[in-house]
Amino acid sequence: MEHRLISAIEAALGWSGAEELGKGFVRGSMDTPALVSRIMTPNRLLDVAMRRSLNRPQFRCFQKGEEVHPAIYYTDSVSPRGQSISMVNMRSLGRLLGEGATVIMDQANVFDPTMEVACRALQWWSRERVQVNAYLTTNDASGFPLHWDDHDVVIVQLAGEKEWEVRATSRAVPMYRDADPNSTPSDEIIWSGLMRTGDVMHIPRGHWHQATRTGSGSGKSLHVTFGITKRTGASWLAWLADWCREHEIFRHDLDRRHGTGTDALIEVAAQLISERPPADFLAAYEQATTLPRHVPFLDILGPLDAVVCTTHFPPQIQEHGENVDVVASGKKLTLAAKALPALRLLLSGRPVELEQATAVAGAEVTEVAEILVKEELCAVLTPELFSGYTDLVTNAGS
Repeated sequence: MEHRLISAIEAALGWSGAEELGKGFVRGSMDTPALVSRIMTPNRLLDVAMRRSLNRPQFRCFQKGEEVHPAIYYTDSVSPRGQSISMVNMRSLGRLLGEGATVIMDQANVFDPTMEVACRALQWWSRERVQVNAYLTTNDASGFPLHWDDHDVVIVQLAGEKEWEVRATSRAVPMYRDADPNSTPSDEIIWSGLMRTGDVMHIPRGHWHQATRTGSGSGKSLHVTFGITKRTGASWLAWLADWCREHEIFRHDLDRRHGTGTDALIEVAAQLISERPPADFLAAYEQATTLPRHVPFLDILGPLDAVVCTTHFPPQIQEHGENVDVVASGKKLTLAAKALPALRLLLSGRPVELEQATAVAGAEVTEVAEILVKEELCAVLTPELFSGYTDLVTNAGS
């Protein structure tokens, strides 16, 4: 999937691909004002919060370095029949933001189609799971204190300005579950300065950082943080632990008293390690990922006229003479080879209008689209979902 945001990030950071993720701190700037405002604006973020029933920790507010109690800016919306739904009280939230505060929307990709499409594009690019959090700060509010993340992040400043400080790691590649709490910040400051609209920054896992508008006076800052959690050697070993259950020797109780069988366990463990190398784990990770949420196709609601591939990672198309296999999200579909042009179009990651696609991929495209939608590798392209692609990803076949 070709996405304008990815191209802009690569250009800003001087990258030529996802191989640079996690290798070192780097920052740059995008010379694309229209793209920046297209991704997200402060008002659109608040509109998303207004129209949904969000709860902590999906939506949080901080003021003066402390988290504001939800009761201050949440209220129960009660229907005429007495049904109660927790909603953000926009008047109360507005007062907090007017005074100076930070609001955080975790996993904005769950609620906003543009964020959803951007994360999917980054997943296809990086072959790792991605989520995006949005941070809106007003006036001279402070942000989180100095901290580190257990994943790589790409930060895009979408509006206003914010002061940042980035420090070196105090423990190499720390993890969420680790042998060391890693609670002492490094004294080595790698970069400090102002992030302005259009700026992009990559902070690798474990680097200490903080951002604030303290002392900046009247104004705002909106940035999004794409969190990219890469697989590690520990992830591979955890995967091997699941596979070991296939061998009877690992299912037996350990002998505490005599310690018998230890040598045999070690021997079979070494064999398991050699039989299932890290490359196998990475391939299995992509294929085992669960299917994403999507609007189901119901023919009673109307014909299927447009679709888009929504798998977390790019499907594999494997040609086998008269047949072609599609492998994705734990599924394997086998179709006739004549479906290959349709498959390449429909699984491109770009929106496909079926009437136009017929001229490019043949009459089979509608039938193939129906199969892919039924198997949940593609989804109905609703107007809301299509809005996430508009001006960011071109239509397939156009």
